[in-house]
Amino acid sequence: MTLSDFDDIRPLAEGEVKPAFEEMLKDRQFSRVLKGLIPWMPVGLRNGILKMLFIGIKTPQDFQVRYMKFVVKYVLRKCSTGWSCHFHDSLDRHGSYTFMSNHRDIVLDSAILDVMLNDEKFDKTVEIAIGNNLLIYPWIKTLVRMNKAFVVNRGLTPKEMLKSSIHMSQYMHFAINEKHENIWIAQREGRAKDSNDFTQESVLKMLNYGGPTDGRTTADIIRNLKDMNIVPLTISYEYDPCDYLKAHEFQCKRDNAGWKKSKQDDLDNMKIGIWGKKGHIHYESAACINDWLDTLDAENISKADIFQMVAEHIDKEIHKNYRIYDVNRDAVEGKKNDYIESRIKMVPIDNPDVPFLREKITAMYANPLLNHQKAK
Repeated sequence: MTLSDFDDIRPLAEGEVKPAFEEMLKDRQFSRVLKGLIPWMPVGLRNGILKMLFIGIKTPQDFQVRYMKFVVKYVLRKCSTGWSCHFHDSLDRHGSYTFMSNHRDIVLDSAILDVMLNDEKFDKTVEIAIGNNLLIYPWIKTLVRMNKAFVVNRGLTPKEMLKSSIHMSQYMHFAINEKHENIWIAQREGRAKDSNDFTQESVLKMLNYGGPTDGRTTADIIRNLKDMNIVPLTISYEYDPCDYLKAHEFQCKRDNAGWKKSKQDDLDNMKIGIWGKKGHIHYESAACINDWLDTLDAENISKADIFQMVAEHIDKEIHKNYRIYDVNRDAVEGKKNDYIESRIKMVPIDNPDVPFLREKITAMYANPLLNHQKAK
């Protein structure tokens, strides 16, 4: 396969970034976003300066290091009390890995990982999987493709979904082994609203589809998963800025079975997820799971069991590497926590069920510690 086989889902390639950026500057909606950021600057001057600053940028990684690293560190300084990371000593800074993590923020999970990988002298940042449901405007799709994103198609029929999953998996194997890129992917579709993070076997099955074998035997599945160099990654936020919005969603769904988030709800979640207060942030990776996969007795493990075993191993690695904060301990011990109480008051609903909301927000902070204790 070649890169052109994946034109429908892949990130932008070298040579495509500059023209895509110039087209984005012509987009009216994107222009309104820029106007909101720098309202005092005339459009012509603003675009001229941006084009000048874009000189020398040829690849998405150039764009990330020149622009996005600066933006993400600005967000971190404004919205966190500090950040830290530790990548397992066995990881090769020149290697290509699939970082599979729990999911805390739609935008920042991978963006912060990029900054940390760059600071820790890894050769490559990560390509990221992003759902097309979030690409609600053309400029957003261009921006994320410029930021090394490949597209996950949502809302398909079962037949279409299988075809799409195979195609995406083939691309991910191509990205790791031919482009020699790193990849970030969440351990499940969407965020765990209660922070009870567990790997969906369907994610692992998807990774198996595009491997070097047909995946018909357990040994084939293990080989296909090894081809992706999976590294479990734990993301720990002291505070989840969207916790009260998630609680709001829990009550709305409880009270109205047909309730669904609007596009505006998604945008609000993205905005608050980026700019909301997070306290301390920590990223911790385990070792690549390939050595562990080599210990498995493929002849005595059924195809039905292998994905569950791998998911459980990844979960244990993620859970044991949580950074635990006082708010997690208070939630488990049932202590009154002023932060949690303040978040309950922020839930934007006319008829707040306070005990229910307290239960849901408390669970968001208790589950990481409970899972950490089990894993240890």
